[in-house]
Amino acid sequence: MTARPIAVVGASAAGLAAAEALRRGGWRGPLTLIGDEPHLPYDRPPLSKQLLHGAWEPDRLLLRTEEQLAPLGLDLRLGTRATGLDVATRTLTLDGGERLGCAGVIIATGVGARTLPGADRIAGVHTLRTLDEALALRGRLAHGGTPGRRLVIVGNGVLGCEAAAVARELGHEVTLVGIEPTPMATAVGTEVGELLAEEHRARGVRLLTGAVDGFETAPADPDGSDPQVTAVRLASGGPPGSGGVAAGGSSRLPADLVLLAIGSRPAVEWLADPALDTTDGLRCDEYCAAAPGIYAAGDVARWDHPVHGRPLRFEHRMNATEQGMAAARNLLAELTATDPAIGTAQDAPAPERRPFAPVPYFWSDQYGLKLQAYGLTAGADRVEATVLDRAERRVLALYGRDGHAVGVLAAGLPPRRIRALRAVIATPLPWEEARERIGAATAGD
Repeated sequence: MTARPIAVVGASAAGLAAAEALRRGGWRGPLTLIGDEPHLPYDRPPLSKQLLHGAWEPDRLLLRTEEQLAPLGLDLRLGTRATGLDVATRTLTLDGGERLGCAGVIIATGVGARTLPGADRIAGVHTLRTLDEALALRGRLAHGGTPGRRLVIVGNGVLGCEAAAVARELGHEVTLVGIEPTPMATAVGTEVGELLAEEHRARGVRLLTGAVDGFETAPADPDGSDPQVTAVRLASGGPPGSGGVAAGGSSRLPADLVLLAIGSRPAVEWLADPALDTTDGLRCDEYCAAAPGIYAAGDVARWDHPVHGRPLRFEHRMNATEQGMAAARNLLAELTATDPAIGTAQDAPAPERRPFAPVPYFWSDQYGLKLQAYGLTAGADRVEATVLDRAERRVLALYGRDGHAVGVLAAGLPPRRIRALRAVIATPLPWEEARERIGAATAGD
């Protein structure tokens, strides 16, 4: 009888990390890696930066080449989508109708880009989540586009701000529209967001506040191609003084191109088994387990963080790799506990399940500015930002929740100073104690 495989659904950074960790951990049975894109696993953060700019080509984003993947002995299913999972039997259904019974499953399907009704039928309206999407937009901006094209970016979060920076550096006219008046305020707070707004305005980006009410298009060509976007309409009722839409009025933003950067949705629509909780991602315990033999990692996973005491979901690159490895280790520990001969190497030490308790880390590159943050910056009920040098956009911010410091952000500090900040918020400290330690860690800056 052929041994049942472990299947990793999602040929992503998290999925690749899980597959490699399974082999390192001693799994010698069949190992299937399923990805809905046709590409080998690649790195996503450069999509909105180096790749969009034209500084990097797609092969530089590959996390592993075919030759580097070969020793893993993968059953690699690229261009294949999982459409269902029976939790009780650990059986996957694939888009071709194949049913794959598994010893265990790790779900690393990530997130998809949110869009607006009808946008997929309008030429010139883009999203930016996959390699193909990034290349399509780059073709209109960097390589095939005319300098000075009018780009409207809808959404002023991290992705929207990064894309705005790239487009301005390429010489295009950029309007950045957000529901919130301050860019990236949800992620980094108002004070840091205002500093970013200053940088974008100084670089020539037009910042507006408002909600999109629809698009205007040129008539479609007789050849059946999609109509071309010509403008973005903003709804009436923008906040006075926000630079947005005046109450009772409306605004029309001429556009040659539109980028929708309005957030993401966890890729869980294929998980219909009632044994799984798919509210805002796939709900997991502190070991990244969603059900016996079913684990999740990366952007799609919402798990119980043992330090912060609540379920969290991170869409950050470092978390994807770390959680992929943790999910693999804990799945192997579960499988070998129930059947020591299930497929691990004889000389491999018995793995133990361990709670996944990372210190979250994210970064954002905009123009020459690099933001770096440790811990939780979103959802803080207290933020204390110190602008060290406004002209140089040097800033340090501390984020608190329920009387404890839970996150810290810095821009323009030396790398050794930034690394020292991690230790301060690795475990939430009382606010005043954290303030003192941050001051000591950054003395002299």
